[in-house]
Amino acid sequence: MRPLAFVDLETTGATATSDRITEIGIVEVDADGTVREWQQLVNPGTRIPPFIEQLTGISNDMVANAPAFESVAEETLRRLEGRLFIAHNARFDYGFLKNEFKRLGIGFRAPVLCTVKLSRTLYPQYHRHNLDSLIERHGLQAEARHRALADAQLIHQFWQKIHVDRSREEIEAALKKLNARPSLPPHLDAALIDDLPDTPGVYLFYGETSENGQLPLYVGKAKDIRQRVLSHFSADHSSAKEMALAQQVRRIDWIETAGEIGALLKEARLVKELQPTHNRQLRKNDDLCSWTLIDEGEGWLRPQLASTHDLDFGLSTSCYGLFKNSKEATEVLRALAAEHNLCDILLGLEKAAPGKPCFAHQIRRCKGACIGKEPYAKHTMRLVGALVKLKLAAWPFAGPALIREGEEAHLIDGWRYLGTAVSDDDLGRLLTASHPPFDRDIYKILAKYTGKMNPLPSIHPAPTGN
Repeated sequence: MRPLAFVDLETTGATATSDRITEIGIVEVDADGTVREWQQLVNPGTRIPPFIEQLTGISNDMVANAPAFESVAEETLRRLEGRLFIAHNARFDYGFLKNEFKRLGIGFRAPVLCTVKLSRTLYPQYHRHNLDSLIERHGLQAEARHRALADAQLIHQFWQKIHVDRSREEIEAALKKLNARPSLPPHLDAALIDDLPDTPGVYLFYGETSENGQLPLYVGKAKDIRQRVLSHFSADHSSAKEMALAQQVRRIDWIETAGEIGALLKEARLVKELQPTHNRQLRKNDDLCSWTLIDEGEGWLRPQLASTHDLDFGLSTSCYGLFKNSKEATEVLRALAAEHNLCDILLGLEKAAPGKPCFAHQIRRCKGACIGKEPYAKHTMRLVGALVKLKLAAWPFAGPALIREGEEAHLIDGWRYLGTAVSDDDLGRLLTASHPPFDRDIYKILAKYTGKMNPLPSIHPAPTGN
């Protein structure tokens, strides 16, 4: 039998990169069946939140004199080394330990088995596979629920139970299925799979010929970085695009975010800054233009094209559409004219001598505003109605606003993404920095999340720059 380690941790929270371990419980099972148990309280170096204290029973007083993880790292590593790492929701416990070792400059890697997935595989008839469900279903004996060693003992009991309930062949088949590693291109280290986080964020693919290894081939966003990265390679047999990308990737980096909004904003910014060759969307749009309406009198509003150099699209209340260039803007306006029987002369799309009809009127598409058959005001009403679906949302606040995701706060002003803060100092620096230019992709992202924005109190310093 392979040496096993049944592991459970208690922590200050759910985020492996920022929260800390408060207790370690390990049940070691040697190849000859010898069982050893180890439990250790750990001083996390930070306060344990009250709801966590209530859940686990581990108080700040209990860990005050406990050793820091640094002091027990060697012992923990010794007990795990060479063993199959078995835990319930294994990526949680494994992720916390990897991050704790990483802070000490220690690379920790082990084969992992998740008993949640194992239970689902062996008992597909049941819908719930949390530890409490396993206790009830299999009659496991819990001594002190939500303490590290007690929960590690429960996982060990479940392991023993399946060897009574199921045949050796069934268990081996389940383990083979769960241990099957997703496919990676041959030039990528298979151990990368263990490092990929299952959190929101962005990921960057680098190629062999990337300049100084710093210019990525591709930047993507994900709710689950691990799942999304692996999906690129699982699809490379059927997608020419994915295959071409997979053949070039030599290195993968990632940046974790607190949530999906942060991932979307980070991706949009990085694509514009780095210009990856495989990204077709989210490219720079410095020359954006939009339609505005000019009052020519007598009820006649004439469309006029404005660029970001002429008008602040983030603050304007009367802009229609965001176009990459004048050609695209004109094509959209021509299409609206044809759909709504508008006059090309009044729209500025056609030149003609005064009193002469436009070409559209000659083919009975224009209702004759160009020759006085239709009042200007009526034509304007149809024009405004046609443009309404293109109207940019007005910035709803007098100044900057925040979107909060977990411990992060995204600072927005006039539909411009100023950056993400995790402290008041960060926020102060962002507020006093110059504003980036208006960006179409950022606007489209943020317009969906207006309901999550909260205006910043006016006590903060005003931003400088334009």
